[in-house]
Amino acid sequence: VVGRDGRIKAVGQADVIRHQFSGATFERIIDCSGKCVLPGLVDAHTHPVWAGDRVHEFAMKLAGASYMEIHQAGGGIHFTVEHTRKATEEELLSTFRHRLERMQRAGSTLVECKSGYGLSLETELKMLRVIQRAQGSLDIGISSTYCGAHSVPKGKTAAEATDDIVNHHLPKLRELQQSGEIHVDNIDVFCEKGVFDLESTRRILQAGKDAGLQINFHGDELHPMRSAELGAELGARAISHLEEVSDEGITAMARAKCAAVLLPTTAYMLRLKQPRARKMLEEGVIVALGSDFNPNAYCLSMPMVMHLACVNMKMSMNEALAAATINAAYALGKSDTHGSIEAGKQGDLLVINSARWEHLIYQFGGHDSLIDYVIVKGKVIYQNERCGTM
Repeated sequence: VVGRDGRIKAVGQADVIRHQFSGATFERIIDCSGKCVLPGLVDAHTHPVWAGDRVHEFAMKLAGASYMEIHQAGGGIHFTVEHTRKATEEELLSTFRHRLERMQRAGSTLVECKSGYGLSLETELKMLRVIQRAQGSLDIGISSTYCGAHSVPKGKTAAEATDDIVNHHLPKLRELQQSGEIHVDNIDVFCEKGVFDLESTRRILQAGKDAGLQINFHGDELHPMRSAELGAELGARAISHLEEVSDEGITAMARAKCAAVLLPTTAYMLRLKQPRARKMLEEGVIVALGSDFNPNAYCLSMPMVMHLACVNMKMSMNEALAAATINAAYALGKSDTHGSIEAGKQGDLLVINSARWEHLIYQFGGHDSLIDYVIVKGKVIYQNERCGTM
């Protein structure tokens, strides 16, 4: 039962609920007989605001080019930055909305959305405004992330880019936050060899934390950088990727209750070694999942991400579901309101056309037919036109 305020009022056996609310009137009743009701899925890591298509790079990857080789050949992030800078705010908003709607149809009700294809203050702010405008006009939940340190801009050194972010980007962001013109939740840095080293990352993350942002950053992806140890030390809410994390880093994250946002699509697309999900789970790390949707990993479906996590990272289906709901909500600092079906939490739900919830993971790419309803704050935001025909 979800109230007009969008919060869950009661959860329980059907006959108990019917008796408890026998005198109440409802705007809508959905018959879920023989179906499963699940918490709305949470995508804890995406890059969904950009222009320019990088489908040509997929052929390069298939021919054996590495991520950094494509990057050095003028592709990768810099290709997207160039196109995103040229795009108008309206163009970016239009494609962003379309992507969010596709995520929604695949069951996502809360999505972390990063900037990071601007690198200049002007374009980063343009991207953050686009995220905010979508937040105000769509029902899907959004956690906004400033990721100005996604790459070193052309013509700058990493040290110069770090100074620019610390001395200009973050003070401006703080000013706009205080005036209510923009709202941002998280600070992100791509801590990587040849991008932002550990010391630059520390400076930017600390400055972001001082500006009131949650630390939620890219670490230990292509090279072991000791990012996990740094994140634990700084009180990071979450660290993403972690394909090259050290044993010490895993232990430090478990102790600091810092979530690991694992991205099975990235390891799959780039043919990297898989993040050590089993080791993290055994050590007591809070493991979350994200699609890492971006021009390099074009995946908008959390059910497919869960399937990859089970097959390639050896997670159980229960672990994958928790990682794509309550743990992903934790990684965004929202587990008190999102990620599970409990009285008092936000009424974000999925209804799937199956008597067993495991079909959402088992049927690889099958969510189009499986998901009957996606509900946010008690409001149906997507109803499958084939609803009830299976």
